[in-house]
Amino acid sequence: MGKEDSAIKDLLDSMTPITLEEMSDIRLMNRLDTKYVASKAQLVQLLGLVQDKYYVQETLERRIIPYLTTYYDTEDHLMYIMHHNKRARRMKVRVRTYVASHLTFLEVKNKNNHARTKKKRIEVPSQDDFRGVEGAHELVQRKTGLDLDRLNAVVRNQFERVTLVNKGKTERLTIDFNIGFHNFETGHDHGTDQLVIIELKRDGNVFSPVCNLLRDIHVHPTGFSKCCIGMALTDPDLKQNNFKPKLRNLEKINGRKFIDHEL
Repeated sequence: MGKEDSAIKDLLDSMTPITLEEMSDIRLMNRLDTKYVASKAQLVQLLGLVQDKYYVQETLERRIIPYLTTYYDTEDHLMYIMHHNKRARRMKVRVRTYVASHLTFLEVKNKNNHARTKKKRIEVPSQDDFRGVEGAHELVQRKTGLDLDRLNAVVRNQFERVTLVNKGKTERLTIDFNIGFHNFETGHDHGTDQLVIIELKRDGNVFSPVCNLLRDIHVHPTGFSKCCIGMALTDPDLKQNNFKPKLRNLEKINGRKFIDHEL
């Protein structure tokens, strides 16, 4: 464990916990998402600033929760290209496993031209066993217009997540780090070292106590798709001109240039 990871764990251990049951009134399934890209060093700063302002979610006595997510796309990467080409309306189909609780869901996310994100999901048995689940085909068809049988696994990521909830219980802040990718089409893997993805999730553009704190440590809103960046990092043949600024920023955060397809 690196020094930043150790500091992150110590700071989280000092925060007041909140359970999933206590968070039930802030599901935010129809929400406005704002993403921020930071380093682990900046995350340590942020956690030091929010000690008395936020709860930390605790699940099965864990505050750092592992996730495993597989993204699906068409053979011609329709959903990736929609995002790359900056389409206001876009969508993602994924199977996500909440590793600590052994729960897996087929999820469809839709983003509209007002930056609103809606997510629908159904529980499935596992990462590999979901196509035959009742309602799976209907969910994908209704929310994307695509046939689930046309979709193939393109990229998988694994990461660790921390979820913070403000004391007013009006928003959630998810913090993802130690993110790694595997591309099913190329067989390539890639890690992200010091990268941290912070996502503010709230119902509408209401006041958030964390916005000023992030600005104070020089972390500003920016788009970042783990799915698309993972695909770009692991498949150099994909169209990725519009993602190059984000890839350069990733190199800046890590203080070095990535070797192609490095783990």
